[in-house]
Amino acid sequence: MKLANAVASPPMPVAADVGMFSHLLSNFDGMVYRCLIDSNWTMQFISGGCLALTGYGSEDFIANVAVSYEDLIHPDHRQQVRDGVHAALRRHERIDLEYRIVRRDGAVRWVWERATGVKDMHGVYIALEGFIQDITQRKQAEQALHEAERRYRSIVENAVEGIFQSTPDKGYLAVNPALARMYGYDSPQQMIDHLRDIDHQLYVDPQRRAEFLRRMAEQDGVLNFESQVYQRGGNVIWISESARNVRGPDNAVQFFEGSVIDITERKIYEAQIRHQATHDALTGLPNRNLLHDRLQQAMANARRNDQIAAVVFIDLDQFKFINDSLGHQVGDELLKVIGARLRASMRACDTVARQGGDEFVLVLDNHRSCEAITDTVRRVIALVAEPWSAKGLELQVTCSVGVSVFPDDGSDAETLLRHADSAMYKAKELGRNTFQYFSAEMNRHATQRLELLNSLRHALANGEFVLQYQPKVQLATARVIGAEALIRWHSAARGMVSPGDFIPLAEESGLIIAIGEWVLRTACAQNVAWQRAGHPPLPIAVNLSPRQLARDDIVDVVADALQSAGLEPRWLELEITENDVMRDVDKSLATLIRLKQLGVKISIDDFGTGYSSLNYLKRFPVDTLKIDRSFVSDIAADADDAAIVKAVISLAHILNLNVVAEGVETDGQRRFLVENGCDEVQGYYFGRPMPAPEFAGACFYPGGL
Repeated sequence: MKLANAVASPPMPVAADVGMFSHLLSNFDGMVYRCLIDSNWTMQFISGGCLALTGYGSEDFIANVAVSYEDLIHPDHRQQVRDGVHAALRRHERIDLEYRIVRRDGAVRWVWERATGVKDMHGVYIALEGFIQDITQRKQAEQALHEAERRYRSIVENAVEGIFQSTPDKGYLAVNPALARMYGYDSPQQMIDHLRDIDHQLYVDPQRRAEFLRRMAEQDGVLNFESQVYQRGGNVIWISESARNVRGPDNAVQFFEGSVIDITERKIYEAQIRHQATHDALTGLPNRNLLHDRLQQAMANARRNDQIAAVVFIDLDQFKFINDSLGHQVGDELLKVIGARLRASMRACDTVARQGGDEFVLVLDNHRSCEAITDTVRRVIALVAEPWSAKGLELQVTCSVGVSVFPDDGSDAETLLRHADSAMYKAKELGRNTFQYFSAEMNRHATQRLELLNSLRHALANGEFVLQYQPKVQLATARVIGAEALIRWHSAARGMVSPGDFIPLAEESGLIIAIGEWVLRTACAQNVAWQRAGHPPLPIAVNLSPRQLARDDIVDVVADALQSAGLEPRWLELEITENDVMRDVDKSLATLIRLKQLGVKISIDDFGTGYSSLNYLKRFPVDTLKIDRSFVSDIAADADDAAIVKAVISLAHILNLNVVAEGVETDGQRRFLVENGCDEVQGYYFGRPMPAPEFAGACFYPGGL
């Protein structure tokens, strides 16, 4: 019995079960409930966790005394929850819902409800049993994640640069619209479907893809990796890629992730900048910078192959005349025509460069003998001389060419260019429209020329120039009626230097501007000095160089020289060569008119050697024509020269101009000029150029000379 009683006694008091259950529920995060399935979801049981979750105590919910749980469900979700519960019961499934509730304090919280239906003995659902937990923090985290994903997706979808995920060998996994557009596709999916072999379908040079994969493997990524790729339509663009490896938990590479930008415009711009740095803007030919590089390559090839290379220096003859007379636009067009002709006639291995101005340089590569070089040079000279049209005129220019050969004439680029330049100047001295190979004698001449130029730069400051005066004689009376001022250079280092040696050099270097002004001012001052010494006034002639005549301020310079010296303008005569006047007829005419308005006399020097016409001659405000000495020297023996001189004298008198014959050295020449009515003469027969004191002693008295 005791045993029976003992066996029959319960193992634990009921109060203990309830206390343990209550303790368990109080530690549960959320609330456990049981409610009836009726119109109000009448609550039969609810755990104490309801206070923390809803702000209401258990007593408020039981039998819906104070509040119905359904009333706490957010209005936007209330019907959705009811429908969800009934739908799950119909399917005999567990209820699993997420929705919002409004707490007693008005705060809105997200909750997760999980419950099952309870049936009666007839199998009809009569109640729900389940739990509800606060998932607001999780929902906020999900929303933050969704928002971040949305922003990221928006950035990717709307990014200007291309963004991709790809594999080493299976094409693209994902791309954004910008990359699809960049590569010529209508959509990302179209690009993904089409580009399955990136190595050969995309990269112009498959080796770039191989290099990309190598760097990804060795460096775990690439930065600004530049390549050329094909667009869908076949066009080629430049891209810059930056990418990294994305690895899995096992550290194995899962895919590449990166960005792409189209750098085609930048590459085109860079190419233009490089081209501008190495090519002439006018002709498109290589400039000096690239010329030196090509010449270095040609010398290296010649050394390697035991051959020779040549530098051919080309200078256009009389280019300045065309440029000045027809305008810079025609001059530029000529340079472009000549450049195109030269480029079209050369081999692919040769270089045609523009050195500057009217100078071109050829680098002839891969030659074994000078005979082939000579043939090329002769062809070039003929090519340059072919006629071309401008402003309705058919024009023709020639060129002077100098050639230096590697290795005989120099072992470096500068020496070869300098020697070819020297040879070109020799070709000009020989009459132009020809060529010369460099020789050691030319090198000595070039060195002397450079030394002479250096001395010339200091001659004016050092007071090394002097003026001498050659008398002009009136043939009818044999009286001295004027003088021409002629510059002489007594160099401290070289002694007396011939004008024929330094005047062209001064003109070429631009030193003639300062030297010419010194001559003008000195001659004006000397004329005033003679007059103040009591000698009768005589006009003194001063030559104006082409550079002086071309200056916009030449009239002001002459006016200032007259004013500074105190000389009346009528005692100054300006001599200008026929060719100089014709370089730019309109400008020359305007300048001569302004000079004439000062009151000075104007002479056309070296008449008969240029290209002036009667029409121009009538328009120019000149007083005198000077017959060039080349016609005077043979008038006694050469019928043609005699006829020319007669014609010039007759023409001048018809135009009411005075006539002066230069270079008269014999009595026969004098008699011929007297017989044909020449007005004045100048030459050694009557008097050499002489210093001012000697001129004054010999010429300022009746019957002088």
